Amino acid sequence: MQSKNKFESIKIQVKAVELLRLAKEDYSYQELMKITGIPITVLNRYIKGHILPSPDRAAFIISAIEKKIDLSKYIKDKIIFDKGGFLDHTKIIGDTLLLRHVSSYVMKILAGKRISKVLTVAVDGIPLAAHIANAFDVPFVYAKKEKEVGVSSFIEESYALQGIGMQVSLYLPKGLIEKKDSVLITDDVIRSGEQLRALINIVKKIGAEVAAIFILITIGNRWRKEIEGYPVYSLVELSE
Repeated sequence: MQSKNKFESIKIQVKAVELLRLAKEDYSYQELMKITGIPITVLNRYIKGHILPSPDRAAFIISAIEKKIDLSKYIKDKIIFDKGGFLDHTKIIGDTLLLRHVSSYVMKILAGKRISKVLTVAVDGIPLAAHIANAFDVPFVYAKKEKEVGVSSFIEESYALQGIGMQVSLYLPKGLIEKKDSVLITDDVIRSGEQLRALINIVKKIGAEVAAIFILITIGNRWRKEIEGYPVYSLVELSE
């Protein structure tokens, strides 16, 4: 029991340091000192990893910084659109520090819901799903757009891409999700919603429950008609 309490304390201490590092992207040391009341020299040692704050001070830092951090702003700042209008979010899905705090946000908004599995689509959805699953301490699984060599049986779901007329299939190895599961479906970006509907259909074919859907970035509103009736959460909403 004592070792468990110590582990939980260390988690809080580490989270406080990570929040300070994230906040440092937008705030100067002088501003962080005003927010936390902690001297700049001490903040510098925390952020550089030289020391950890005490558990009590860590809890205070988390409370103070979370009031100032706007995760949606951090995400928007890392979004790039090329000349063709296509979204490039590689700076987001590769930012492990940011994704850890997104996963903490997801835990808060879904507090009280039973989550036993996290489901997404390879490949861009994997980093986000892995962080969220780790936060909930549950397995994450992902469907692929091709059959994996060595796997004998799959749950398959196909959908047509709007405006292109191309049919795509998703494959999830059987047994990764069971009827008893309550599944959180996640994805990094959604525009039209067909892929998300396919993930919902995979869960329904298995007989499991869709607990909720979390999308990091939504574009427009076309996707909404594909997933009516399910609780959907997102951090960033962009116009079409």
